[in-house]
Amino acid sequence: MAEQKNPADNAALDEELEQGTAAPAAEAEESSTDTASEELERLQQELTEAREQALRMAAEAQNQRRRAERDIENAHKFALEKFAGALLSVADNLERAIAASSKDDEVVKPLREGVELTLKGLLDVFAQFNIQPVDPAGAPFDPDLHQAMSIQENNEVEPNTVLHVMQKGYTLNGRLLRPAMVVVSKGAPGAGINATA
Repeated sequence: MAEQKNPADNAALDEELEQGTAAPAAEAEESSTDTASEELERLQQELTEAREQALRMAAEAQNQRRRAERDIENAHKFALEKFAGALLSVADNLERAIAASSKDDEVVKPLREGVELTLKGLLDVFAQFNIQPVDPAGAPFDPDLHQAMSIQENNEVEPNTVLHVMQKGYTLNGRLLRPAMVVVSKGAPGAGINATA
């Protein structure tokens, strides 16, 4: 005959079963929470890294755009550099022709006027394209714009003053095309030294 179980025993058994399964369920829930928080931290880290990478890429793209704009601007500004450099000798030759011709000679006078008008027209075109002459007579010597061809003693002006311009220089949009070839002053030996007898 089958043994009959006491209902109180059944309740105790049910309680033990509940406690036995409740503890592992609590541990599983705790473990699941830890895993979820680790996963959340990992995802937040990845999100932060992705944002930083996106910012770096945006900054790099902006820098490349600025660089390209600057290169295009310089290409427009200095596209005429070689052509303008080749025309400088034409201006020099026209100036030499004017300097070599006599103002008083009636035979040469019309030719001189024609050369002067041609030079004026060329210099107007230079100005239109922002090609500016560098003619520093009487100015302080500037090695960025001038090339000293010789040095002369001269007590009438400050040392390192441009005495004479042998050949004008030119700039294109502020960039030097050709330096001015100049004669520069220097003080006489012993000048500025007070000798006592």
